[in-house]
Amino acid sequence: MPQLYESIFILRSSLADEEIPKILEKVKATAEKAGGVVEHLASWGKKKLAYEIKQEKKGVYVQFNYRGNGAVVSEVERLFRLDAAMLKFMTVKIDERGLRAAGAEPAKEAEHGGV
Repeated sequence: MPQLYESIFILRSSLADEEIPKILEKVKATAEKAGGVVEHLASWGKKKLAYEIKQEKKGVYVQFNYRGNGAVVSEVERLFRLDAAMLKFMTVKIDERGLRAAGAEPAKEAEHGGV
């Protein structure tokens, strides 16, 4: 079974509301085209940033869980680096053994403030 990854990324808050779903679809399509399987993709909405990034004080936070290998992660992060709408991103490998032991799923954990 492919490894589970979670990427949290922040989009510019100055984006038009109709642009955000297009960017999310592009992220999803990029992962799938590279051979990944999307498990969860959710926008957490606009939030105040801890510090100003690229002249932005707020950002749109997004959680993205997917399965794949290193090539999928590389392609998704390549998209993040090239897209001007991205402010910051972070990808982590999820230890599924720990999740199973705790009885939680990655998306459920995040909904309860786990990230």
